[in-house]
Amino acid sequence: MEASFDITLQMVITVIAGISAQVLAAYLRLPSIVFLLLFGILLGSDGFGLLHPHLLGTGLETIVALATAIILFEGGLSLDLRELYKVSVTLQLLVTLGTLITLLGGSVAAHWLGEFPWAIAFLYASIIVVTGPTVVSPLLKQINVDRQVATLLEGEGVLIDPVGAILAFVVLDTVLNGDSDPKIAVMGLFIRLGIGAVIGAMGGYLMSLIFKHANFLSFELKNLVVLAVLWGLFALAQTIRTESGIMTTVTAGAVFANSSVPEDRLLRQFKGQLTILSVSVLFILLAADLSMKSVFALGWGSLFTVLALMFIVRPINILCCTWNSDLNWRQKLFLSWVAPRGIVCASIGSLFAISLTQRGIAGGEAIKALVFLTIIMTVVCQGLTAGWIANLLQISSKQATGVVIVGCNPLSLLIARLFQQRGEDVVMIDTDPECSQAAEAENLRVIISSALDTGVLDDAGLESMGTFLAMTNNGEVNFVLAQRAAEEFHPPMVLAVFPRASSANNNSNKVNQAFISDFTIKTWNEYLDDGQVTLGKTTFNAADFSNQKAYLQALIDTGELVPILIERDKRLEIIPATQEWEIGDRIIYLLHDPRPNLLKRLSDTKKYTRLAIENLLEVEGVRS
Repeated sequence: MEASFDITLQMVITVIAGISAQVLAAYLRLPSIVFLLLFGILLGSDGFGLLHPHLLGTGLETIVALATAIILFEGGLSLDLRELYKVSVTLQLLVTLGTLITLLGGSVAAHWLGEFPWAIAFLYASIIVVTGPTVVSPLLKQINVDRQVATLLEGEGVLIDPVGAILAFVVLDTVLNGDSDPKIAVMGLFIRLGIGAVIGAMGGYLMSLIFKHANFLSFELKNLVVLAVLWGLFALAQTIRTESGIMTTVTAGAVFANSSVPEDRLLRQFKGQLTILSVSVLFILLAADLSMKSVFALGWGSLFTVLALMFIVRPINILCCTWNSDLNWRQKLFLSWVAPRGIVCASIGSLFAISLTQRGIAGGEAIKALVFLTIIMTVVCQGLTAGWIANLLQISSKQATGVVIVGCNPLSLLIARLFQQRGEDVVMIDTDPECSQAAEAENLRVIISSALDTGVLDDAGLESMGTFLAMTNNGEVNFVLAQRAAEEFHPPMVLAVFPRASSANNNSNKVNQAFISDFTIKTWNEYLDDGQVTLGKTTFNAADFSNQKAYLQALIDTGELVPILIERDKRLEIIPATQEWEIGDRIIYLLHDPRPNLLKRLSDTKKYTRLAIENLLEVEGVRS
């Protein structure tokens, strides 16, 4: 009874410490792995001595295996094949050629700088070829890097995990059996990848069928069925060929995510919660089991090994894999800097230390210490500086362009056309096929569906867009749509046309009121339909800024003018109601022109989508 309580106490302390680390990291907006490592080390034998992972026995390996399956499945769920297709060649090179470069470069560094025997050096390099999706994904969400770079880093992290993990086990098998034929080892690598991919693809398709057609199951039960199927697939693959289960979990997640499953958002949330718990438990346990004496005993050579990995091997890797890509030097430099190692790397390093020790081969504790030193240095150095580097290189998504507009009406079509003329991506969403035809006639991409479905927003590519604008005729719906878009996708600019009453509930300040506070979309759409609108522009200059601003505000107050777009620093943006105007701003506006409709028809200005931007005397006259 006492032994079982000791194990219970160990797990309770682990969970409390792990979740506490996650909470602290979220509060301070820092990578959670920093605090997970710190808490684990402090609670371990080198700290307060509260955690003793060895009490779990072989149960620790079981926890590592099942938790890793969840983590990698959740990583597979994040793979968007459409986004990956845009960077497919570069990503393929990162997973293949990049793995080889890291393996060779890491081995040379560990042997020459760290003074490890070649066998142990290759084993170390095979472990650290993997980057950490559990570290990379949260990091990218915090710093909002541009979508192309984010897709590459996330794709590399998820896809290289099974490849690197299986490679590491193949190298371990070669080290443990020194007379192994290299050809057999390479063949074993591809067999494991193939078996894992086939089982994972079939399993992912089975999961999607369950979600689509098992309507008698509640969503909560469907989530648990998927978890059971996942672990079953993992065990099946492991039974057929050891270590092939890692590839199975990633493939199953990717197939499921790209099978157009309705309401898969609920599964993503469930798996995301399980992943946070799994990562927290694993890092605390593995860090608590780490001997800091073995880390300090490595010496300066091991420190230089990790530095060589970060500042020489990784840049060479990126340079070779992105040579013919359309990435600019800023994006390549950021990719060269960000490659933190995570839980898969830590798990494999810990398991390998156990295997080497059991077989009586020296170097088990040293290789584990070097792996954790690599994790600590890459996470701390790269994780804490990634945001600053992204801003310095100007590749954060705050510079993202493109707009998703909900609602096809005369005004939204006009705004969409103006963005399209600037060469920016525009996607429109509407449930009405008739209204959507007008957008399609303008060669605009239209999704005929409800924007209340986050899957539709995902299909629109909102994650990579700079602006979301909800402007249907229903202000309350617009506000709800904008809130959901802000919470789920975090675009840099979220706007909606909604009444003042809704703004009182906008506690998060994530949603901006579009155009002006008392904007009546129905009225201005009628003006556009009747041809009673002209499209103008004006630029604020230093000489007459105050008069210009006052005159423009007077026209807004009388309901004659509504500003819709602002051009600042060569960027075109939709004007929020709280916009503060500055000298040099170029304002694009609509001016109500109530001339008789007959004159409008005779002058052929009824087509609102063909309005041209002009300098209007009614507004510019203030300068004279």
